Amino acid sequence: MANRAGTSHVGSCLSCADILAVLYGEIMRYKPQDPDWEGRDRFILSKGHAGSALYATLAEVGFFPVGELDNYDQPGSRLLGHASHKVPGVEVSTGSLGHGLSIGCGMAIANPKSKVFVLLGDGDLNEGSTWEAIMFAGQRKLHNLIAIVDWNKLQAMGESAKILDMKVLPRKAAEFRWTAMDVDGHDHNLLRLALKDATEQGKGPCIIVAHTIKGKGVSWMEGDVRWHYSYPNDGELDRALTEIRKCY
Repeated sequence: MANRAGTSHVGSCLSCADILAVLYGEIMRYKPQDPDWEGRDRFILSKGHAGSALYATLAEVGFFPVGELDNYDQPGSRLLGHASHKVPGVEVSTGSLGHGLSIGCGMAIANPKSKVFVLLGDGDLNEGSTWEAIMFAGQRKLHNLIAIVDWNKLQAMGESAKILDMKVLPRKAAEFRWTAMDVDGHDHNLLRLALKDATEQGKGPCIIVAHTIKGKGVSWMEGDVRWHYSYPNDGELDRALTEIRKCY
């Protein structure tokens, strides 16, 4: 999709692909044939620049035909470069960081019988509105709110630790009345266990810090901030797909 459209953020998509696979494959309640089903769990991609990973996931589970992915970020397509609510299964348009968790708080209050999952990136944690939402959710004891941080340690301008170090996140979240846990964000078994624990504990909001690698699965993309912006040319695409197929 990134190669065809000539768009960026492929590294960000690869870092969260395993999280999306476990959420939509084993954890969340939804009906692809009825995207607005009242009993569904809600998912918000706060790091909306990884929209192509979400679109691919939604297509694979049946919200729309897989063939439509060929139109990603093309003129006239509803599959915009950042996550768009025009696409079946996308709850809210995102892309400007710092909005997702606040919206998730509202959804958790409005839908107390459903689980609300919010996937954030490193850059989201730099935004004041995210921390306001963390304080608010803890105060309101939003038992059905689960935040997942795709912590790939990189963001738009470089290494997250050098821009605004957030290694205190688990401790600070716990101080704000959240249940906090760390997990390997590429290990499906560990992700499954953490997400099930988060959905069953019911003791207030939960935050899962998923340690991931930007560009996961492609050796020359892994840990390289350039793939926040770049897209693979035809030769790089073939090499990347060959490596990914060997991994999975």
